[in-house]
Amino acid sequence: MKGKDFLSISDMADEDITSFMAGAVKLKAQGLPALCDGKTLAILFEKPSLRTRVSFEVAMRQLGGEAIYISPAEVGLGERESVPDVARVLSRYVDIITARTFSHTTVEVLADYASVPVINALSDREHPCQALADFLTIYEKKSKLAGLTLAFIGDGNNIAYSLLLAAALAGMNFHIASPAGYNLKKEMLEVARGYAARSSSKILLTEEPGRAVSGADIVYTDVWASMGQEAESEVRARAFAGYQVDKKLLSQAKADAIFMHDLPAHRGEEVTDDVIDGPQSVVFDQAENRMHAQKALLAKLLGG
Repeated sequence: MKGKDFLSISDMADEDITSFMAGAVKLKAQGLPALCDGKTLAILFEKPSLRTRVSFEVAMRQLGGEAIYISPAEVGLGERESVPDVARVLSRYVDIITARTFSHTTVEVLADYASVPVINALSDREHPCQALADFLTIYEKKSKLAGLTLAFIGDGNNIAYSLLLAAALAGMNFHIASPAGYNLKKEMLEVARGYAARSSSKILLTEEPGRAVSGADIVYTDVWASMGQEAESEVRARAFAGYQVDKKLLSQAKADAIFMHDLPAHRGEEVTDDVIDGPQSVVFDQAENRMHAQKALLAKLLGG
């Protein structure tokens, strides 16, 4: 890791992602090693969550530690109490903080003022913990990362950006198909292209889902309107109307391609039931691997 915190997949730039995944697989198989015995995790959320909260709580307890959930009403980050003050107070009580925030700036300020490690459990810019779980799942299914092709169909959002960075670092090709106006931002691409140049990863941006999926090893999609974008739902539904992952689109990928979705899914919108429930779908393996990837991350950041 670059420092004490995990705010972005870029923080793994000095790490061999494949080695991290191999270690996570071993930890997953070991059962319940008490690598965080006596340690306490604070789970600080501005947004509600199913997978993120439960996976972090269970992960920490399986490692022998404790987890404390702090709801938005209990803290009021930046309103009831300033973010720097919250960071400094929690640093006196707990050993590590994971934060799910609306703004990426909030998690950066937390990390700046906290003396303990801070994990980005989701922000408007990235969802690095989801990407770790996704790449752990890919590694388990494909036994490698480098040389594979991941096709992302949908919005150039925080999920897409974290996947792009992880792919570029791991030597995996990344294709993304988005309608005009919804692709990855230029500054995001510049960072990823720097990593891709070193790993020989190839990045493809297109407005054609079939072109992105052609020959892909992994086909990935996400909701068209993320949390906080509900007011844009109708506009986005029209823009993404041709970007649904159905059997016809999935058939253009490799025969052994896997289908991924970070959940929750809007069935009948970005994906059809016969794909998400089909034999190529690994979405519930992804969901489980949130816990296992985060166990490896917690153990690493706490020195376990």
